[in-house]
Amino acid sequence: MPARHPHDLDSNDLVLSHFTLGRHHDIEDRVRASAAAGCAGLGLYVGHYRRLEHSGFAPGGLAELLEQHGQCLAEIEVLRGWADPATTTDYLEVEATAWRMADAFGCRYVQAIGPYVGSITDAGRAYGGLCDRAADHDLVVGLEFLPFTNIFSAADALAVVEAAGRDNGGICVDIWHHQRGAADLDMIRSIPGERVTGIQISDGPIIPDDDDYYEDCLRNRRPPGEGEFDLAGFVEALRDAGANAPWSLEVCDEEVWDTDGRAHAVRCANGLRAFLDRPEPA
Repeated sequence: MPARHPHDLDSNDLVLSHFTLGRHHDIEDRVRASAAAGCAGLGLYVGHYRRLEHSGFAPGGLAELLEQHGQCLAEIEVLRGWADPATTTDYLEVEATAWRMADAFGCRYVQAIGPYVGSITDAGRAYGGLCDRAADHDLVVGLEFLPFTNIFSAADALAVVEAAGRDNGGICVDIWHHQRGAADLDMIRSIPGERVTGIQISDGPIIPDDDDYYEDCLRNRRPPGEGEFDLAGFVEALRDAGANAPWSLEVCDEEVWDTDGRAHAVRCANGLRAFLDRPEPA
């Protein structure tokens, strides 16, 4: 089956986000895993893509691999530092890599995280600048709220997005940070649907496995349906909001990092389909 164009993906599609597998998981196995799970495409971390560039595999070899498996490169992760007035050379290099990825593969989405410095007005101005630069590469941007930053909740992220006022600027809504943060479905339901540019799905226990929030979210997520999160309510709230972004699987589980990625990806995708009322692929 030929690959879909990233900009054609919507809420009928699943995407295998980068961190569902290990940070530098073998790229061939990653692409095969996404295809085996019936995902339309996958995401890549900028740092991993730079490794592929340095090895000479990207962009040409990666393009051939994606085509071979009917996959597209849908997402780019992750931009942090866009809101710092003292922008560093390292950050600018990360941004430049993201733009190369978008230009080479037609990616739909790039993810951004905080913190920001100053006021909401300052953050909106900085986010607007990021959105303008992303628009030059035909990207939408998703600002992810993280309870360990000053963008704690969906409401905080929406305030920055609205202050920026850019058509291609939106929010990434990750169930992990919703459940472990504000846990307010009415807040999710109140987001304008067109502002939901990214959705990330996983599951987990109500009581964290690790008291360190950052480490816990990077290591201890579970496939949809294998934890205690209210996935059904979360999906319903996003549908009520009119969200039409693809459903991205971000199931960071250190127990599978050194294994064949296909089994984990298939398990995660089939778990999510149960909540979306979709059949498993034949």
